[in-house]
Order: sequence, then structure tokens, then C-alpha cells
Amino acid sequence: MRDTLYRFHGRANPVNRQRTPIRAELMVEDGEAAGSAKLFLYDPIDSWGGIWGVSAKEFLTALGELPEGTEEIRLHINSPGGEVYEGIAILNALRAHPARVVAVVDGLAASAASFIATGADEVVMSENTELMIHDAWGIVMGPAADMRFMADRLDALSNNIASVYQRKAGGTVEDWRAVMVEEKWYSAAEAVEAGLADRVDDGTDPAAAETAKASYDLAGMFKARGKKAPTAPAPDYTPPPLPANTPRAPEPTAPARTESDPDLLARFRAREARQLASA
Repeated sequence: MRDTLYRFHGRANPVNRQRTPIRAELMVEDGEAAGSAKLFLYDPIDSWGGIWGVSAKEFLTALGELPEGTEEIRLHINSPGGEVYEGIAILNALRAHPARVVAVVDGLAASAASFIATGADEVVMSENTELMIHDAWGIVMGPAADMRFMADRLDALSNNIASVYQRKAGGTVEDWRAVMVEEKWYSAAEAVEAGLADRVDDGTDPAAAETAKASYDLAGMFKARGKKAPTAPAPDYTPPPLPANTPRAPEPTAPARTESDPDLLARFRAREARQLASA
């Protein structure tokens, strides 16, 4: 039996004191720590934190709540992304943690959430989920020199993000920049094909599926219908003797013939000749 040991909600809203969505929870099994924890990235990634989204500071606080000896972190993601540097800080905090990190995309891993996901040790796409990558965005006000500086900064920032995808899936930074410029949306299967994810989780236990496949035979079909599968008798099979008082069916006899085959053929030919003559 699995129970929740605690849930961490992050900062409370200073105005109405409402708690933020769950940031982390530790699961226990049979009263003992299971060594596996869940973290939730179910918000925009925003340096304000609180009701605005999850900040790197909040995420690190949740990460710090996990007890020593946590062997696996399952990071559940449903996020449109957000601030790049906040995402990089979250990614590096996960990289530095001694636990194995499994990113599980529950809905959408877009923008900054996508490179946090692909930076994990394993990336699992749930069915019907998506992953989106694109170039970094920015807003600037000022003269032309400021605009040119911002363009250079965005290129450098996008190259930095592309290196995360390259580290996961191979290729070159230039390859991934070309994809990012197009703003690519991957389905679960497409993310696996591109190398950004490791597998699609369809909720099927592979061992159980293999057992079901092996049992799909004629005998299994009859069992499913509550019938016994027919078995062929062995070559040396001998029917058991009938009881002494069991009446036996009469032996079949061939019908008696009154004419030989040539006589019958001659009659048909004579009838055919008469029919032709009358026509």
C-alpha cells in the first residue's frame, strides 16, 4: 500500500494566503520510505513563483525537502515553459542531485519545460502528450544598437538550449537550431523517434503483454469461452469397448442394383435420341 508522506506546496499568496499547486510529494510504501519521490512541474516557469508559476528557488526548496537516500525522482511535467534562466537553474539542480531523474510528460512539455525534460536521465512520454521546442524569445526597448545586441543574445541563448537537445538526441547544435526556428511540435511517438524521449508509456506492463501474446492460441480461446479445447487422438488410440448390453447400430449396406452400368448408360442414350428426334 502506498501513502503520501507529505506534500510541499511552495510559497503561499501573501494576499489571500492560498497555497500554490503541489510542487513535490514523497511516497511511502508499507510504512517505509520507498526511495522514490515525485516532483511536479505543472505551472509556467517564472521567477516570481507563487501563484505566477514555479520559480527555480521554489523548485530547489521542494528538492531540498526530499530525504537523503532518495534513489529516484519522477518529475511529472505539464508546463508551457517560461523563463530560460529559471529553467536552466532547475535543470542543473536535477543534474546535481544524486537520485536518478525520470521525466514523465503528463500533458505538455514546451519551451523551457522541454529542455528540463530532455535533461533528465530518462524521458517518458505518456500517451497523447506533446513536446515543443523553439528559439528563445525576448522583449527589448531602445535604439538599434540595443536591438542588435538583443538579437545576438537570443542567438547565443538558443544555441545554449540546442546543446541540451544535442546532448540527449545527438546531431549538432546547428541541426537543432534549424528545428527550433521552425517551432517544432512533437507527438509522443515523434519525440521518441527524434531521440528526445526514450519511450511512450501506454500503461501496459510489457511482461503481462508478452504473457498474453504467448497464451493467444486455440486452447486459450476455448478456455475463454468455458470450453475444453479439442485434442486429436494419439495414432495408436483404441476406442474403449462398449458395455455388453449396448445395442449396436446396423452395419450400412450398399443399395441393391438391378442393372449393370452399361445397361443404365444405354437407356439414357436411347432417351436422349428420342428427345432429339421429337425436336
